[in-house]
Amino acid sequence: MERLKVLVVDDEERMRKLIADFLKVKDYDVLEAGDGEQAVDVFFSVKDIALVILDVMMPKMDGWEVLRTIRERSHVPVIMLTARSEETDELKGFQYGADEYISKPFSPKILVARVEAILRRSGINQEETITVAGITVDKSAHAVSIDGKELELSFKEYELLLYFIENKGIALSREKILNNVWNYDYFGDARTIDTHVKKLRAKMGEKGDCIRTVWGMGYKFDPNPETKN
Repeated sequence: MERLKVLVVDDEERMRKLIADFLKVKDYDVLEAGDGEQAVDVFFSVKDIALVILDVMMPKMDGWEVLRTIRERSHVPVIMLTARSEETDELKGFQYGADEYISKPFSPKILVARVEAILRRSGINQEETITVAGITVDKSAHAVSIDGKELELSFKEYELLLYFIENKGIALSREKILNNVWNYDYFGDARTIDTHVKKLRAKMGEKGDCIRTVWGMGYKFDPNPETKN
């Protein structure tokens, strides 16, 4: 099996080497960039990059600008790294399309665990298609279509929908959704779920009704939303 490519972007060579060493132990093919401009050049010149680990504070082009540039053409998973831990920065990262947000200093082992969890949930290298109520999720292509029409979903929206479908008929609390979709140690505001569900429902049109609100608890995917419990 071909090794998955991970792009590590940080202006500190020591930090890049530390992250790269831990990833290589897990048999990832690691690419490196020392500033934002180089990161963009590498990302768009190398095919099939599976995930990007992106520092925020960098010369020439900061991480926010790199993330916006990547998001214009790709939904590749992005983990943001920062020396700051302010809530506004974390919210900014998610608004720009970041999938995870890790503050320095951090454990390289935890970072690698998050990389593996994201890639596992993204369905990379999985040849599996799920179809429910006219909604088709192609894990190998990381794509979703409704009645044959492809949806433009962010990585986190894709993960959220996949999690709902794989647990159809089960009432899921917001905390459980956070733990499974945003990773086990993400202690974010549970209202994050409501924001993503609202956007996901809107993109799904009438099929958005399949994601039912369980009042006082969370959500449930019901392929027959007209049926009441």
